[in-house]
Amino acid sequence: MADVDDWNRQIIEEFRANQGRVGGPFEGAPILLLHTTGARSGAERVNPMMYLDLDGHRYVFASKAGSDTHPDWYHNLVAHPEVTVEVGTDAYQAVARPLAEPDRTRVYDEQARRYPGFEEYRQKTSRVIPVVELIPA
Repeated sequence: MADVDDWNRQIIEEFRANQGRVGGPFEGAPILLLHTTGARSGAERVNPMMYLDLDGHRYVFASKAGSDTHPDWYHNLVAHPEVTVEVGTDAYQAVARPLAEPDRTRVYDEQARRYPGFEEYRQKTSRVIPVVELIPA
C-alpha cells in the first residue's frame, strides 16, 4: 500500500506544481484529483485519476487497473458522496453518483474507445467496473 501511496503523492505534487498536467503514464491524459472522505476513518483522501467529459457531464472510472476489487476511493464515495474535485487550477464541490445501466456501459465504452487501457482493465476482471458521475454541487 505504501508504494501506491507514494506513487499517488508524487502524481498529486506534479499535478499541483504544473496546473493540472502530469507526465509519465498520464502524459496528455485528462487527470483530476478526487477528494473523498474515508468510509470508516472519516479522514480526507485524495486520489489522482483519469476522467471523461462527455455531453456536458464529468465521469470517473473505478477500474483499479482491472483488479478484482473496487478501489478504496469508490467505497469512500458510496459512503460519503460529497466530494471535492480538482481539475487544472480549479476546485469545486460535487456529488458522486454511480451510473446505472445502460448509461454505465455507454460511458465506459466511450472511455475505452478513447483510452484502450480501459478495455484491457475490463478484460482483466470479472467485476463490473463502476462509472461515477461527478455532479457539481
